[in-house]
Amino acid sequence: MPWGTVTLFQECASGKFEPYTSDYVLTELGAAPEPKRGRMLNLIGKYNVKVLSISEETNALAEKYIAEGALPEGSLTDARHIAMATVGDLNIIVSLNFRHIVKEKTREMTGAINKIRGYNIVKILSPMEVLDSEKTRYDLE
Repeated sequence: MPWGTVTLFQECASGKFEPYTSDYVLTELGAAPEPKRGRMLNLIGKYNVKVLSISEETNALAEKYIAEGALPEGSLTDARHIAMATVGDLNIIVSLNFRHIVKEKTREMTGAINKIRGYNIVKILSPMEVLDSEKTRYDLE
């Protein structure tokens, strides 16, 4: 696991951040090979990560992201992660998925879609952007 991710989990343990995950992640982990599955499930338990539930609202929003081109066809699971954070009214989604999630286009387009549909804009950041937030343009409040 990249050192920034480990540090971010330590920040969660200190109470600086409140960690969440989703049923989508748990479903993905069910198909992951060991030892990755065990390590991730252990982290979820160790850091008391709250699990957000799937809903029709999150599925509809994820499909909207795809339809509007915020994420490419075939990345519905990635769109669902962002939709889950949006519907759950979270401030930030932290990801190491630089292919589809942590991209400027995804940040801008999901933010615009959220705003039009009456949701808050969820900041999409890498672990390092969260940890370096005092030195960057990202305001975590």
